[in-house]
Amino acid sequence: MRPNARRTTLADIAQAAGVSVATVSKVVNGRGDVAAHTRTRVQELLHQHDYLAPVFRHTEAVESPTIEVQFQGGLKSYVAETLEGIIDSAAELGASVVISKASRAPHWARDLVSAGRRAVIAVTSVHTATHLNELARAGLPLVVLDPLHLPDSRVNSVGATNFAGGLAATRHLLSLGHRRVAYLGGPTLAVCNQARMHGYRAAMEAEGAQVPSAYVRPGEFTYETGLLGATVLLDLEESPTAIFAGNDEIALGVIETARARGLRIPEDLSVVGFDDTSLAQMASPPLTTVRQPLREMGGAALRTALRLANGEKVESHHIELATELVVRASTAPPREQTSARG
Repeated sequence: MRPNARRTTLADIAQAAGVSVATVSKVVNGRGDVAAHTRTRVQELLHQHDYLAPVFRHTEAVESPTIEVQFQGGLKSYVAETLEGIIDSAAELGASVVISKASRAPHWARDLVSAGRRAVIAVTSVHTATHLNELARAGLPLVVLDPLHLPDSRVNSVGATNFAGGLAATRHLLSLGHRRVAYLGGPTLAVCNQARMHGYRAAMEAEGAQVPSAYVRPGEFTYETGLLGATVLLDLEESPTAIFAGNDEIALGVIETARARGLRIPEDLSVVGFDDTSLAQMASPPLTTVRQPLREMGGAALRTALRLANGEKVESHHIELATELVVRASTAPPREQTSARG
């Protein structure tokens, strides 16, 4: 549309639909007292004419910009802590946040614009080229928090130093004397999982420690992956004396499998997680893990989304915050080394 081109009005939509302006206004504002077939017809015309509600046309008059935060799957500790960071930063900056499950309904991006959203933050969600094109047509900036896949060059993202975290976790286990260290991770193609696994391999290779193919197992970032993966690893003829888990949930599954077999943590098996969610401190014993600054990542995503919504340029399409190893009680020297010292 040319800068001086006439915008579609409610009256235009009403005339095309054969209804009153008041009826169109009810549809735009989400009122329920409109017949279903009339609502559908009006919504189709709104989308066809790229109608934008006045509240979004004059964003400079909006005192509290609203950001849509979408996530997939269950509301687990990882997601909850990133959401806390987003919400806290929004409160500090005078913005509003609407949290929802990721939707791929027809015209979903246009519906967000009509509802007054200024930008979208997606927590680990996967967006295809079609999704990105729809967001671009709607004029909605997107920020992906901890992307599962390498983001499109049009996408701004916030993550953490996953490779460095994997390196630190594995070096910690090696420094304790472990050489049979396994990696039990998330989805093979997930960028964060690949980086953590490569950090693990780099540390092992630098120390000259062998990495049998059976010692590297992909899965999902779930408790069940820890349960099942640990079962396979501990059934190996030469089972690992330490397991580096791709996140805290996997680590807790590993600990439970070990406990069910009568193994003690860390005397018989050392375990390291990743994320440092509240689960890590509540684990028994408390979990050694790599702290991913989840709240800070959420805050960075919110600030980036607001800058993009205001038409500002950002210095980098991808922001990485530093990880940090947090040593607790789930790691110790391997049993054979402890026995030799005794």
